[in-house]
Amino acid sequence: MMKLISTKVCKKSDIGVHNNLFGGTMLSWVDEAGVAMAAQYCFTPLMVTLKMDEVTFLAPVKVNNIVKIYGNVIGIGNSSITILIEVRRCSVYTQEEKIVLSTRVLFCRIDEDGSAIPIAKHVKKNFENEHKAVQIQSE
Repeated sequence: MMKLISTKVCKKSDIGVHNNLFGGTMLSWVDEAGVAMAAQYCFTPLMVTLKMDEVTFLAPVKVNNIVKIYGNVIGIGNSSITILIEVRRCSVYTQEEKIVLSTRVLFCRIDEDGSAIPIAKHVKKNFENEHKAVQIQSE
């Protein structure tokens, strides 16, 4: 289930040469929201981005548009967590949301020296329990 993890307002300073939100700014927002979600989910601030899957910008974002970033944990490995991230442009007039970007991002738990370390067992257990509950509800 997608959870709202960040909300941004597109400002003039965020606009690129074609009067749309600059793609690099959008990717920065995605990365920041994703790592915050990963850190909270894994109970550690020591998370780094390993990989972002293909990114396609599906629709433009203009000045004063509200941008909502949603995330859903879709996998947990030994030291990594994969989050599906969806960015939506939201109309303040109608509350309608339009997907402008969707990607998967892989984050890794690290120690103080930057080496990968295992994600806590209780985090993996929570993930398994959440997904069992979702499977039961969908049956």
